[in-house]
Amino acid sequence: MTVNAVRLNHAVLFVADLEQSITFYSQAFGMTVMAREPRANAAFLRLPRSGNHHDLGLFGVGDQPPRPRGGLGLYHLAWQVDTIDELEQARLTLADLDAYTGESSHGATKSIYGKDPDGNEFEVMWMLPKAHWGDYENAAPIDRLDLPGDVARWGGVRTAAELVPVDAS
Repeated sequence: MTVNAVRLNHAVLFVADLEQSITFYSQAFGMTVMAREPRANAAFLRLPRSGNHHDLGLFGVGDQPPRPRGGLGLYHLAWQVDTIDELEQARLTLADLDAYTGESSHGATKSIYGKDPDGNEFEVMWMLPKAHWGDYENAAPIDRLDLPGDVARWGGVRTAAELVPVDAS
């Protein structure tokens, strides 16, 4: 028997400076603080278009040595956008925040990468319409991203709505 989860609901990060991290995620993703827990030096943030209670929890723990890249633990979080145009905007936003670290195409998904003030890595990704996954349905290559070409081909196409949960009844 397995856990019958439908998707990852939220992520929680330990951060050195809670206020700095709140500022970063507000500027990068437009998140707003929807709750604070002062006893735990924590804040819970929600994305602007989310129907979720919170999408990200941040717990301030003070300065600590950073975990080495490639060390055990979480590698990155992936935030999905609805259009390739929003992915293009994400690249600009992350560059303006000096948080952009790279980009790639994984076939069915197109990705921009960044890091927060504590070095936590994240991905902002757009998914092709499922009908166009083709050979990528069971593959995840790491190729060069041609964002201008992808915007020209897929501009305005929305795909987040394809993630409608399946009725479990």
